[in-house]
Amino acid sequence: MKNLPKIALSLIAVGVFAQANASTITLSTGFSDASAQASAAAYAAVVNAAVAAPGAGYGSTTIASYDNVNNSSLFGSNTNIAFKSVINFGVSATDAGAWSFRSGVDFGKGGALFLDGVALDVKSNDMWWAGNYNNASQFLSGSGSLAAGNHTLTIYGLEGCCDGGQQVQFKAGNSNFASFAANDGLVSAVPEPTTYAMLLIGLGLLGFTARRKQEAKF
Repeated sequence: MKNLPKIALSLIAVGVFAQANASTITLSTGFSDASAQASAAAYAAVVNAAVAAPGAGYGSTTIASYDNVNNSSLFGSNTNIAFKSVINFGVSATDAGAWSFRSGVDFGKGGALFLDGVALDVKSNDMWWAGNYNNASQFLSGSGSLAAGNHTLTIYGLEGCCDGGQQVQFKAGNSNFASFAANDGLVSAVPEPTTYAMLLIGLGLLGFTARRKQEAKF
């Protein structure tokens, strides 16, 4: 057990620094034959209930890139799908300001887009973007002013059949749109103050152990 402080310090350091180079994307799906919903909040409620007990042909996973993603290739089913996508990312001080988002979807019964828990867009029509952002009725979009720190983009949707490829993209300031991915250059999570506190505790344990070893020599 003499190496415990070093091990603890290593694990904490990994937790602090290993997440500093990409967003984190989690896609969850479940069975739902619900019809189109009347509000963004209603989409969130229906989808959250479905993904809580997904059933065979559905599931939850972290994906490396949000380009051409569908349920059938990930979990099997291509009908009666409730989609929930959660993208956690960090904004650096240099990138703080105006951000835009768009989600090319295959939501036959509509869906909703949320940023930090606030609805940016909701549509109840049959949406199939088919790789084309020229028709605003066929994808979800929105924008906002983001401060430096952690943020979450969440997409909810319902698809009855023919599960097609989907995409989620971001744009900071005047830059071009880019897909969320493991190599998107964003910070996945700016470490919280409690994480830094854990790192300091680990450093303290390491220093205390080194001091005890030094005293034992004399």
